[in-house]
Amino acid sequence: MSTLLVAGTASHVGKSTVAAGLCRLLADRGVDVTPFKAQNMSTNARAVPRTAGDGFGEIGISQYVQARAARVAPTTDHNPVLLKPQGDGESQLVVDGRVRATVAAGGYYDDHWQHAREAAAAAHGRLAAAHDLVVAEGAGSVAEINLHHRDLANVETARVARDAVGSGSVAILLVADIERGGVFAAIVGTLELVPDDLRDLVCGVVVTKFRGDRSLLDSGLRAVETRTGVPVLGVLPFDDPGLPEEDSVAVPQSGTVRGATRDTGTDTGVDSSDGRLDDADAGVLVVVPRLPHIANYTDLGPLEAEPGVRVAYRALDAGIEDADAVVLPGTKNTVDDLLALHAAGYGERLRAFRGPIVGLCGGYQLLGDRLTNAAVEGTGDDDVVEGVGLLPVETRFSSEKHVVATELRLDADTGPLAGVHDRVSGYQIHQGRTRATADVETPFAPVDGDPTAALGAARGRVVGTYLHGLFENRPVRDRLVGSLFEASGETRPDAEESASTPYDRVAALVSGMDVDAVLDAVGVDG
Repeated sequence: MSTLLVAGTASHVGKSTVAAGLCRLLADRGVDVTPFKAQNMSTNARAVPRTAGDGFGEIGISQYVQARAARVAPTTDHNPVLLKPQGDGESQLVVDGRVRATVAAGGYYDDHWQHAREAAAAAHGRLAAAHDLVVAEGAGSVAEINLHHRDLANVETARVARDAVGSGSVAILLVADIERGGVFAAIVGTLELVPDDLRDLVCGVVVTKFRGDRSLLDSGLRAVETRTGVPVLGVLPFDDPGLPEEDSVAVPQSGTVRGATRDTGTDTGVDSSDGRLDDADAGVLVVVPRLPHIANYTDLGPLEAEPGVRVAYRALDAGIEDADAVVLPGTKNTVDDLLALHAAGYGERLRAFRGPIVGLCGGYQLLGDRLTNAAVEGTGDDDVVEGVGLLPVETRFSSEKHVVATELRLDADTGPLAGVHDRVSGYQIHQGRTRATADVETPFAPVDGDPTAALGAARGRVVGTYLHGLFENRPVRDRLVGSLFEASGETRPDAEESASTPYDRVAALVSGMDVDAVLDAVGVDG
């Protein structure tokens, strides 16, 4: 019943990566480990079984990844409180996997925080009782002194764990990112501002994203240890093991190109205004409109990992004529994003585009003829909003949210996925139901159940589906990528053979720290 809180000096310093790496490394060493994040803010979610009740619920994608790294089945206990930003300062509040309210920041703390804390404490208690070690990921900085009285993911997590089992089985590991500069000040300042009752729980510091000669840091690290009394347990190199990004901090900005250059951490051949590639760049280009409320963009990760494939996130006013394909991602607000597409003239560009177009979840809804009962889903006042008109379907919104892990039968005779006849798996997280308004191919159907229940549609070069995780299915990815290379006249590069997975690579990354010292701090053998 031990807990390690992986806290940070700031957002996006590598907490998720360190937590995932520890989960896999410790699981490989025989430790019964499980992840936890009391409160997450992310537009990237997965559907997993609910612990407290039937059916499925939502958790942040990082806890899904960390559970798989730990080789445990993901459940809603791994992330009991999830805030999903949806614009205008509001977020959808998800507790124990279910939507509870739409809240502004002040309203959440005034009206919902205590209930959220209770749910988080209960979830942590269940995990701690069932496993030897809970690796809890913090959020943002542990030194936000204006939030210490209501810091659920950091301060309250440490206190809940300490009060349950005593301080001898609870420790805090501080993660600091050297890439952004000022790492020594960040470490010292953060340790100075950690609440007094938690300061002695800090067992060490890990510096992440280091490039260059490690010896150049030695004098500074020794000074930090002397000044604070806290040991530096490791310096981890800059690397991308290939795990999905967690939250809105990492949402690709307009002009970002990801894919063939991901290993270098640079965007070679990119004009930052619209993400265009230089003529000399080989491969195929998939353009993704950078929707104002983009969500679950991690669906594009498997395409980014394909050799020779570049994924460019472009502003809505940027051109797409040089693209080999366009993928419309998910969105937290389909109505407002559809209005933004119309305002930018994006629908006209899509209708004129001759290559494959794929819509995922909200992107599927955007491609239809219309959205009805639209005021329920978005902030628009109109009941009906005309869609892009590339698929003869319409979506009617309701307050009900559909969250479920899904296995479907894909039988595609036409369109970008033509020739795929296989089972595909993923998950659904959406509001609204979509129905055909004219004859259209419906290639996605439940494996068991009503074969006429269409969870996607295809016509000509366009396909849409509610299935998140579509490109995680190898037959789908091979068909789409292969067809793009065929159409471009280029030779598709061979996939790099590798026995390692992202989980193996992230475990190797964190193995450069003193893991034994961490285990000693929480009283766990491993």
